[in-house]
Amino acid sequence: MSDMTRRELVGRVAVAAAGAATALAGAAPARAEAGGGAFTLPALPYAEDALEPSIDAMTMGIHHGKHHAAYVSKLNDAIAQAPSLKGRSIEEILRNINDVPEAVRASVRNNGGGHANHTLFWTVLKKGGAQPAGSFAKAIDAAFGSLDALKKSLTDAGMTRFGSGWSWLCVGGDKKLGVESSPNQDSPLMEGRTPILGIDVWEHAYYLKYQNRRNEYLAAIFNVIDWEAVGKNYEKAAG
Repeated sequence: MSDMTRRELVGRVAVAAAGAATALAGAAPARAEAGGGAFTLPALPYAEDALEPSIDAMTMGIHHGKHHAAYVSKLNDAIAQAPSLKGRSIEEILRNINDVPEAVRASVRNNGGGHANHTLFWTVLKKGGAQPAGSFAKAIDAAFGSLDALKKSLTDAGMTRFGSGWSWLCVGGDKKLGVESSPNQDSPLMEGRTPILGIDVWEHAYYLKYQNRRNEYLAAIFNVIDWEAVGKNYEKAAG
């Protein structure tokens, strides 16, 4: 895509987003109830502009209110075609993705992964969050040597992920921490590991503000990682 086409795309998206932001302002949290209403879009735990300047309000509004909402809606459409999946948590479904009926497996993988991944993502972001502490801090030092080394590993995983995907901090079956990346909306849950921190490197997570400068987005996002929340995820996964 040429630079001019990129600029045109950003401009068009910005105009559309402005209208979407106006429509969303003051509204109740969106809910996706298509096809049986198994899953709903969780409300953001903060205002759309709460993570400025690291993540801009327009990106946050579109990312949550449009992209995540679409994953939920399409997931519910797939669940409606597979009665055996109704009533199960998304984590259980993804951990057993190969047991999902083949007719809807790809949709559940993509949209169920999108729902689970984003649901985690919103909860590990916070401006002015605390640093790692306690057993979580010790686990970071044991696995990576330091918090800075962990950040570098997560950044490298995000930068080397070709196309769209995620950079992850996970707890493995051995209860140890590890960093990995996954394509598209695949989740480490599908491989038997528990994600406790995910960084979205799809362009929709950063393009309006950072354009093709993924490295700048990855540097900025560490300003709003809530390590206390990640630590609680670690305690739960490793406990």
